[in-house]
Amino acid sequence: MIKEQLLRSFTHAALSPDPDLAVAALMIARIEYPRLDAGPYLDRIDAIGREAKLRVDAAREAPGDAPPRADPDDYARVMALNAYLFGELHFVGNSVTYEDPRNSFLNEVIDRRTGIPITLALVYMEVARRAGVRVEGVNFPGHFLLRCPARRGLVQTDDLIIDAFHGGALLSEDACRERLRRHAGEEAGVDSPLLVHATKPQILARVLLNLKRLYVQMHSFPQALDVTELLRAVDPSAINELRDRGLLAYHLKDFSSALRDLQAYLHASGSTRLDEDDRAEHAQIWEHVKTLRRRVASLN
Repeated sequence: MIKEQLLRSFTHAALSPDPDLAVAALMIARIEYPRLDAGPYLDRIDAIGREAKLRVDAAREAPGDAPPRADPDDYARVMALNAYLFGELHFVGNSVTYEDPRNSFLNEVIDRRTGIPITLALVYMEVARRAGVRVEGVNFPGHFLLRCPARRGLVQTDDLIIDAFHGGALLSEDACRERLRRHAGEEAGVDSPLLVHATKPQILARVLLNLKRLYVQMHSFPQALDVTELLRAVDPSAINELRDRGLLAYHLKDFSSALRDLQAYLHASGSTRLDEDDRAEHAQIWEHVKTLRRRVASLN
């Protein structure tokens, strides 16, 4: 099970006023690599960032190259960053073995120079920060994206939307809307913001949710339980993680912990309005709780 010191350190890193994503992501990697030394990987990100800054500072935009409504200076800087990360260092989206858990561990992404959208975006953000380029996460459904915000005071200038998984490709709003329709149906996002800013805790939670899904699929329940503990650290109010922690404890035959968490979940979610699927799930959880009460009573 996850060590208390790692849980405390991750909580501090994730919830600090300006979390260092690389530090927190390398702590996540210790679920799989308990003896991982984060120092050399942070040094490598620093070195990549220093080299990227040289490229970015020297970037000059040729007239007419930037897309319509894009700031030519921002476009030149992003293109210089893309050329270095994806052209020279050969970071690439892992479309062949997308479900490989290594794609979710920052140390593996740096070593292998491949990953999934969220981890490649994390590398991009950390390198961009060191290179002096403002880039933020975008919580786009199904495929994490990045945004280089247009500078204030520039009229009729759009943000640059970047897809780190596809070599830093720039996406228009129409292209993003079409992606959303393919992912979630024709009515998706009609009345809601399309490109929602992702906070750093949300980015870490997205990495963890993807990793938990993979571990559950692999029946690696101890690791999935560790991930759930980190998710609870990022968002203690996430009652679904309380439910999942209880179910994972049930799988691991830790019946007293399972009973505690599932009862707490039912209590916390009891005041919310439930749809038909949620009511069916609650009924199933209640059956688990009844079974667990009998099991725990028989052990006393």
